[in-house]
Amino acid sequence: MDIITTHTNADLDALASMVAAQKLYPGSIMVFPGALLKNVEEFMALHKDTIYVRTIRDIAPELVEKLILVDTKTPSRLGKLAYLLDRPGVEVHIYDHHPRSEGDATGRFEVVEMVGATTTLLVEKIREKRLQITPVEATVLALGIYEDTGSLVFSNTTPRDAEAVAYTLANGANLAVVANFLWRPLTEEQRELLKALLVSAERYNINGIKFLIAEADLDQFVGGLDLLTHKLVDFANLEAVFTVVKMDGCVHVVARSSVPEVSVKDILGMLGGGGHPAAASAVIKNSQVADVVKLLLAAIRQKVKPPVSVADIMSSPVKTVAPETVIEEAGRIMLRYGHTGLPVIKDEQVVGVISRRDVEKAVHHGLGHAPVKGFMTGSLVSVGPEATVAAVRELMIEHDIGRLPVLQEGKLVGIVSRTDVLRTLHGDVQSKHYKVYSEKSFKYHYKNIRELIYRSLPEAYITILEQVGTIANELGCRVFAAGGIVRDLLLGVESLDLDLVVEGDGVEMARALGRRYDARVRVHPKFRTATVLFPDGRQVDVATARVEFYQHPAAMPQIETSSLHQDLYRRDFTINAMAVSLNQNDFGDIIDYFGGREDLERGLVRVLHNLSFVEDPTRLLRGVRFEKRYAMNLEPQTFALAKEAVRSKMLERVAMERVWEELKHILSEPRPGLALYRLQEIGLWDYLFPGVDYKQVRQVLDELPRSLRVIHTWDLAEQLEPWLAYLLALLSRSDADTAGAICRRYHLGQRWTDRVHAGLSGWQDVADSLQRAQQIQMSDLARRLMPLPEEVCPLILTRLTGNAARAQLRQVLSAINYDQPSITGKDLSGMGFTPGPAFKLALDAVWQARLDGLVRTRQEELSYAREYLAAYEGVINSV
Repeated sequence: MDIITTHTNADLDALASMVAAQKLYPGSIMVFPGALLKNVEEFMALHKDTIYVRTIRDIAPELVEKLILVDTKTPSRLGKLAYLLDRPGVEVHIYDHHPRSEGDATGRFEVVEMVGATTTLLVEKIREKRLQITPVEATVLALGIYEDTGSLVFSNTTPRDAEAVAYTLANGANLAVVANFLWRPLTEEQRELLKALLVSAERYNINGIKFLIAEADLDQFVGGLDLLTHKLVDFANLEAVFTVVKMDGCVHVVARSSVPEVSVKDILGMLGGGGHPAAASAVIKNSQVADVVKLLLAAIRQKVKPPVSVADIMSSPVKTVAPETVIEEAGRIMLRYGHTGLPVIKDEQVVGVISRRDVEKAVHHGLGHAPVKGFMTGSLVSVGPEATVAAVRELMIEHDIGRLPVLQEGKLVGIVSRTDVLRTLHGDVQSKHYKVYSEKSFKYHYKNIRELIYRSLPEAYITILEQVGTIANELGCRVFAAGGIVRDLLLGVESLDLDLVVEGDGVEMARALGRRYDARVRVHPKFRTATVLFPDGRQVDVATARVEFYQHPAAMPQIETSSLHQDLYRRDFTINAMAVSLNQNDFGDIIDYFGGREDLERGLVRVLHNLSFVEDPTRLLRGVRFEKRYAMNLEPQTFALAKEAVRSKMLERVAMERVWEELKHILSEPRPGLALYRLQEIGLWDYLFPGVDYKQVRQVLDELPRSLRVIHTWDLAEQLEPWLAYLLALLSRSDADTAGAICRRYHLGQRWTDRVHAGLSGWQDVADSLQRAQQIQMSDLARRLMPLPEEVCPLILTRLTGNAARAQLRQVLSAINYDQPSITGKDLSGMGFTPGPAFKLALDAVWQARLDGLVRTRQEELSYAREYLAAYEGVINSV
């Protein structure tokens, strides 16, 4: 016999999980292990004929062969069924959304994941197996998810819960029934208990966190303490609420938290309870309320973390301006350092704040020359560094301001912005110095990717990273691998470009690394960077942490020494603005200030700030390249900014050499056609390739990747440059003047321009000749193809129809590369002929004869050459 069971005092999530599990285990029996919560009792009273759940007395436990646990794995919550966990021959399967705790049961099969409701996990399995559910079953499943997620508004809710609810609605879940059982009026007993809790409630402040403890002592059991605790949360409007109620001989504790600094799971774990960081409970036997409250307060003091303060998130030192600074200069400073506002200082006192919006408004009205004092906000609201983020949030809402100066003893020590506060709301700030990616609701929860580094990178690169960490400790500096290598490690993509950032002297680090490996070091003093060139050809770029600023939009960046945070902030997209520590004490720790991990999970390419495309318009091309390389999407706001940058013709302000550098990267991608289509979609095609009709070349661009792969398998074009193959393809329908203008536009140089013209002038003739190969000799085909760059071969292949024509192209390429005459000029001299221009002509004639099948053996080649040279000398002598 197989049974499905859950915890005692079963709630709606427990009931729904049992119903869902029975879909996955048809023939199994649902069994309640003990008492039910009031709303579950009421639901079962109406639905017992539709949903048949037995009690322990209805079954013979000794016949159980498989035990399926849902919404719990804690033996103490299974009542009399707990002994089955230790009984030989009983196979245990577990589905639960509670974090694992000491003493939890283990199963042969487990699905334990941190979602809002256990029902969600089972609905996902039902969807995966394409099982059918009835409208009644869908309603029960919806009830379970809605109850444990507070109708999808509790902090433990994940996107997976919302998707599971959507599935139940699509299958007929009745929201009227859901509402009826979720929001039933309180019973008389519950109202009396709520009144007692409100009267007894005491407020506390520990480590800056405000919370409430409410207590009661009852003669009888009253269900719904979790519901009453939620109501207290609404009444109190505090960070955390604890209810401590003695009933039925046990002290029941229910806790709720709305801030990451208070993990009620950890707190009640010290009392033998469990749950989630935001919602947990415990049951303590043989104790009194007052004793439990003392234990609870001790646990809170031990486990509650100090809240994030202004000092943790503020920017410092602060760029400031004087009241007399002109508006245009203030705007340049904001652009230079990526700020959205600046404090205005007079006589070392903050007298106001000027925002980017103020600057834009003044410039719009032609007042860029005016001093900032005429446009700044003078009514100053400030905070101290010890203020909590919650207090800052309230001030910003109350005064409708986006940044607050941070003052200590009257002196300006930092500035905190609305963006800083919003990051803390989403769990993005975890320490004063480095933000390590938090475990929220994503599949991969690495805070440290040491093992990923060792598993993914070649041993030689790992050794370099370890040496870098050792050197950093010796030099007393911090060093990080940053940018693409972190992104690609997380994506599981091969990446061997090592980009190191040093908080210290990057050049000194590079020289020390070079000495360890006897490697050459190329220093770039202007940029405070260096490249270490290893004897085996590998290279590592080392940079001093720096900030790049732009004197004006689209200008080349200027450099200043800075911190890792500023170094990452200067980068293009969040997915490229992550770093990993290489110092020995925290090797592998991820630093992610801007949510790059989340954007990787969600498949989004996002700029770091709204002026990103203004500062460097080539990011338009780079963003499209990353979007298509990794099958991601430009984040909606980023896409809107890109469209605006295109509309404003920002790319026209950039030197064509820089535009070509990005275009060449795109044309070197495995499938450039996707990126080129996107460029056309956002309105850049006509600017990038004037005179080229995209519609005419789209098909050949889409077909070219396959042609390149085919030619690669032939192993007949080893030096082929993919970017040139795609450039030839997109110019294949253009006339010579248009192609020449494109080459000049991007300063390709004479060598590449000649190859473009050669390819475009001859590819169609070769393609047409190959289509009628039976009517033309192999030697003639080879003569036509040889002057063309080999990058034109994929283009020719896209034009060919039929296996015969394609086979002929392969044969011609093979002949050009490998089918050379076996005789040489020495053989001709040995036959008595005088060396000269005739030798080359003779050998070329022999080669063509081989291609056409006129000669095959070495002897036939010698005879053919002798006849050719004799005829050639006869002609010369007759002249």
